[in-house]
Amino acid sequence: MAGLAGFSRPNSDETLMNPRTPVDEAARLIAGLAGRGLTLAVAESLTGGELTAEFTRPAGASAVVMGGVVVYATELKHSLIGVDAALLAEHGPVHPDVAAQLADGVRTTATVAGRSADIGVSTTGVAGPDQQGGQPAGTVFVGVSTNAGTRVIALKLHGSRAEIRAETVRQAVAAVAAAVGE
Repeated sequence: MAGLAGFSRPNSDETLMNPRTPVDEAARLIAGLAGRGLTLAVAESLTGGELTAEFTRPAGASAVVMGGVVVYATELKHSLIGVDAALLAEHGPVHPDVAAQLADGVRTTATVAGRSADIGVSTTGVAGPDQQGGQPAGTVFVGVSTNAGTRVIALKLHGSRAEIRAETVRQAVAAVAAAVGE
């Protein structure tokens, strides 16, 4: 797949004149995916809908984002997305294989007019403040699935619950950009 380097769209004249203005990575990604006719779907646990909200925030998102599902309860990961029940029973919801299966599952499950999403992205982890299933707060897995394969990014984040969730969203946007830019 082609890279996204040429798809940056500034938000204002100030952005054009001030190179220190932060680039809106989600807007750049959505514009790039739209330009290439690619779609994505999201399965979220840890981020509770924040990642889908970030992907749908930029103009033009309706051409790219097929949908998102919040599978906060462990059982929903199996019943809605198809994560292996034995995997969930053995390792719990915070595991790299769960992130991979969530990303794969949402990519193939989110189908519109007979077409599955081109990209599936998932988040699972522990926002804190307490540990979950023996995993400390800040343990996060982001899954990205394309027709070329599935990648899982393991993160060890620090901060408040809100900070961990916000950084997970930022890292997930970056992971999708990296996956489609290769």
